Amino acid sequence: MLTLLRAYKKKDPSAKSLLEIFFLYPGPKAIFFHRISHVLYKIKLTFLARLISEFSRLITAIEIHPGAVIGKNLVIDHGHGVVIGETAIVGDNVIIYHGSTLGGTSLNLAKRHPTLDDNVLIGAGAKVLGPVTLGKNVKIGANSVVTKDCPADSVFVGIPARRIK
Repeated sequence: MLTLLRAYKKKDPSAKSLLEIFFLYPGPKAIFFHRISHVLYKIKLTFLARLISEFSRLITAIEIHPGAVIGKNLVIDHGHGVVIGETAIVGDNVIIYHGSTLGGTSLNLAKRHPTLDDNVLIGAGAKVLGPVTLGKNVKIGANSVVTKDCPADSVFVGIPARRIK
């Protein structure tokens, strides 16, 4: 947990202290509850896992499905309205801004949510939809809609998202 708090401190210039982040930021709370619900989900205690994720959503306004795989040091900045779907995979050192969705485009039980590699940045309000992959160091602009894979070290903006770098 201390490593996560330090990641927030490093990526948020308005954060004054680790105590402030621990007590007042919704992102670390959502990730803490997700870690618990994910373990329960993996051992097939799905109702309890969903109950914990529902409680977390109520107090943080961040919805992370217990089935989602979350790497180290995920920073959810501001957080309100962030949704991460069941089959999403989020790598290490990712930052997701408020109002963003890692969502599905299918009702199939297969992989239907995005995979984000390490060091990805998702701008405020962006939607990353379907079983797409965002490579390392990808940046998605605010309010962009991504429905296709994004190669590493690139920047995508717009609706639909298009590569600009």
